Amino acid sequence: MIDSDIQVIFEDNHLIAVNKPAGWLVQGDETGDSPLSDWVKDYIKIRYQKPGAVFLGTIHRIDRPVSGVVLFARTSKALERMNKMFQLREVKKTYWAVVMERPEKLSDTLVHHLVKDTTNNIVKAYTRQQEMSKRAELQYHIIAEVGEHRLLEVRPLTGRPHQIRVQLSKIGCPIRGDRKYGAKYKNQINFIHLHARRLEFEHPVTKVPTKIEADLPDEQVWNLFDGVESFDW
Repeated sequence: MIDSDIQVIFEDNHLIAVNKPAGWLVQGDETGDSPLSDWVKDYIKIRYQKPGAVFLGTIHRIDRPVSGVVLFARTSKALERMNKMFQLREVKKTYWAVVMERPEKLSDTLVHHLVKDTTNNIVKAYTRQQEMSKRAELQYHIIAEVGEHRLLEVRPLTGRPHQIRVQLSKIGCPIRGDRKYGAKYKNQINFIHLHARRLEFEHPVTKVPTKIEADLPDEQVWNLFDGVESFDW
């Protein structure tokens, strides 16, 4: 099941990262669809001719309709240390999002209180704390505009489910194609214009500063922003 559309963008003895195409699950769920984690296990098994079961730890997830960097651990030591780094917010996450409405501010920090409706798998954002809500914070900057499309670079400072999608929607800027969170139109293919662009962290074993970046999907709207540089935070 090695899919040539999936690109391995980093690998060593401890970690492996891939550029996930939109539409893939990171881990299996009730749909029974083959998850990305199985693809990576098969890749390791074939590439390194490993007999028996392959260890692979899922460190973090991105939503099914989102593309971009997904990082896995190849050892239990790396998994434990990376999980702790994510919990302590020592991993810098950068996303790119295309929106149709222009935010009022060129750059801003958004703080909301999120409540997840697990029955309908949707998150609601509030400006004030609610019962069972969790605080969510992100920073964004407009880095390019082409016609009616605006490209935002987004840095989530917390790791809440659907955080970027619901927080941008709350300020009137839903992500292109994201009907669940207020976009006017659905993309023809089942994806939204949100891309996990980059992860930056200290390697859990070698302690070397590590930056992993995923190319944008080869798609009409994303291609409008080919060559755009990241914001200098």
